[in-house]
Amino acid sequence: AMARLALSDLGFGIGRRFLRRGEERLAAGGCLLRTPPTAAQGRAGSLAAPHSSLSSEDSKMLATVSKRIRSTDSPVVVAMKKLIAEGGGPGEVASLAQGVVWWKPPASAKDLARQSLDSDVVNSYGPCEGNPQLREELRRKLREENNLKGVEVMVTTGANQAFINVALSVADSDDSIVLFVPYYFNHLMALQMTEGGPKVDFGPCDPETMLPDLSWLEDRLASDSPPKAVVVVTPNNPTGVIVPGKMLQRMASLCGSSGSWLIVDNTYENFTYEDTTSRPEFVDAPNVINIFSFSKCYGMMGWRMGYLAYDESNSDLAESLLKVQDTIPICPTQISQHMALGALREGAPWIAERVASLEANRRRALGALRPLGEGSVTRSDGAIYLWAKLPDGMDDAEVVETLVKEHKVCIIPGSSCGSPGFVRVAFANLTEEACEEACGRLERGLKQILQDARK
Repeated sequence: AMARLALSDLGFGIGRRFLRRGEERLAAGGCLLRTPPTAAQGRAGSLAAPHSSLSSEDSKMLATVSKRIRSTDSPVVVAMKKLIAEGGGPGEVASLAQGVVWWKPPASAKDLARQSLDSDVVNSYGPCEGNPQLREELRRKLREENNLKGVEVMVTTGANQAFINVALSVADSDDSIVLFVPYYFNHLMALQMTEGGPKVDFGPCDPETMLPDLSWLEDRLASDSPPKAVVVVTPNNPTGVIVPGKMLQRMASLCGSSGSWLIVDNTYENFTYEDTTSRPEFVDAPNVINIFSFSKCYGMMGWRMGYLAYDESNSDLAESLLKVQDTIPICPTQISQHMALGALREGAPWIAERVASLEANRRRALGALRPLGEGSVTRSDGAIYLWAKLPDGMDDAEVVETLVKEHKVCIIPGSSCGSPGFVRVAFANLTEEACEEACGRLERGLKQILQDARK
């Protein structure tokens, strides 16, 4: 119980699906539903100080923050950074938590970004949809590498902003959107803060393959109130699973028949490995919106560059996306777009060389999870994560806290992705030598935790 309170104090909120005020986790035909707080709960959760410290007149004047944002999950990565700081800081605690890569952007991309500083253009607002030259290069890349033709492109300040652009453009507060569990935590947060949270449908995945349950989805889309959109991430964050092309096509068809959008997040499109049995495939249709990122593949996390692609004939969607884009960033950052253009010219071969360097890290991370037993790690073909099940009854947040404070290594608790009792291990953020040390700590830590649990 104390461990639960400790991490709640960090802003993480252990088992948030279960403990946070005003939420219920209900099983209804395989669909997990969230309910908004009652009026009484909302009052109880306000920021009002104790009655004794304020007069009744003063308390009436106290300003409060948005209930919508208060009910949004706290960012787990921020909480993990705080936990690392309490455990001794980044110099003492090795992180296998945040999904970043160890490499830097291409030298030629940095040169192009530097050159852009000599132009006054970089100091001005640019086109709302993005730099025309960059967008043209992206259309070429999408045709040649992703087999996506006849698409329009919008450049965004990262894939997360691309997702929130889409969420605001396609769904209203009384619509529902499907996220498959385990989900990417920032997707849920985006829907919560855009009033989609109370009507998010949590769809199940096959417990063995971690692929979306299409039987459930078909039934859900055939209901009297089908979801407005379905979200899928491939290769997946947090599991690393690649959704087969035929399954994506089936999902697009099912969504199209129900007048629903299919939103596909392809952030990890370039991350596959020697033992990968399948490769990422891509789907296009009038009702499909594809999201991509520069952050992971080109080591451009801090430059905040992403983009989305959608059917060029959909003028209504284009107009809606433009409204959101103009309101939030006005335009993507000019210098970042020059960096992105230079990176794109290096292309897939440059990325492949660096992804190949992750093979050793991935093997070490798999080895570090051996103490959990055979079958505990989901078969992962892509992305930069391993997804592992803890022994029954073991609290994932307590495990993470113990690993940080006693064994000086950090991973992500699965409850942040809607799956208590699991953990996510990221293996791309450290060089080979540093990853070897971190994975050694993780393996020793898990062995000790399991040994202590048997006592």
